[in-house]
Amino acid sequence: MSNPVLVEVTRGNLVESRHRGTVIAVDGDGNTVFSLGDTDAAVFPRSACKAVQALPLVESGAADAYGFGAKALALACASHSGEPEHVALAAEMLAAAGCDVDALECGAHWSFDQKTLIGQARSIEAPSALHNNCSGKHAGFVCACCHWGTEVRGYVGYDHPIQQEIRGVMETLTGAILAHDNCGVDGCSIPTYAVPLKGLAHGFARMATGTGLAAERARASRRLIEACMAEPFYVAGTKRACTRMMKTAPGRIFAKTGAEGVFCAAIPDKGIAIALKCEDGTTRAAEAMVTATLARFFADEPEIHTALMAQANHSMRNWNGIHVGDVRVTEAFSA
Repeated sequence: MSNPVLVEVTRGNLVESRHRGTVIAVDGDGNTVFSLGDTDAAVFPRSACKAVQALPLVESGAADAYGFGAKALALACASHSGEPEHVALAAEMLAAAGCDVDALECGAHWSFDQKTLIGQARSIEAPSALHNNCSGKHAGFVCACCHWGTEVRGYVGYDHPIQQEIRGVMETLTGAILAHDNCGVDGCSIPTYAVPLKGLAHGFARMATGTGLAAERARASRRLIEACMAEPFYVAGTKRACTRMMKTAPGRIFAKTGAEGVFCAAIPDKGIAIALKCEDGTTRAAEAMVTATLARFFADEPEIHTALMAQANHSMRNWNGIHVGDVRVTEAFSA
């Protein structure tokens, strides 16, 4: 099955680039309410599924034991920009469990935020693992291990207890069977599993609605989703798409990006969750796809609908501020 062109990028009066993809929105029972392309195809969710990976932190009791509020829980679900607030909070999370940066096994990279990056280049010799966009997630893993009394070292490994627990959680939520044959290694070194896009969307719909979940998991899921919606800056950062989307309808939209053009999103009060993949892995196209899909479910709320569509369809300017083209979703989203 050939996936449809969902996003076009123009330059002058011509289409310069076309991006194919697949999108699905489902309710808590897994019923499809909107779809485009081959939604049965397996995709690596990458960082889009971090809220799923954070469930053991809450379900184990570690989050409460260490006094974590909404900001820390949002950071545990984050692909943050490595801004000072993100770095400081990740360090505080580790300190609560009696650990420091040396416990992290995610690797290090410079900040995604240009202003912060310039400041880092002027003030530090090299970034630490705390600057890694996944440091909050990894701090959550470390804290869960410490609370369980499990050896922290090697927590990124396929056979480590925390990764075994996450694998089981993901299987329960998505209905997919996860094993070595559909496992890869993510950028931060933990296992990542290819799952059907529809199953990924259903997993987030279950988290957003609690449908079919045991009471403890439903509470933990709601707590994480609500923390992200309450503290979108700690999920992403300054001028980031996830932050912008969640601020468009405060407390109503959950959105989380993943590498290679993946997005997951949810509208809890409408009982809807979304998963999508831009086939060629382009982030700008995935951002347009998810905002256009979210907008469909706010058709009766013009202010929110208009704001989301303005994020889906937007102009591009060069370094001199000259309008050079546009990013726009195709008519597929109007069907």
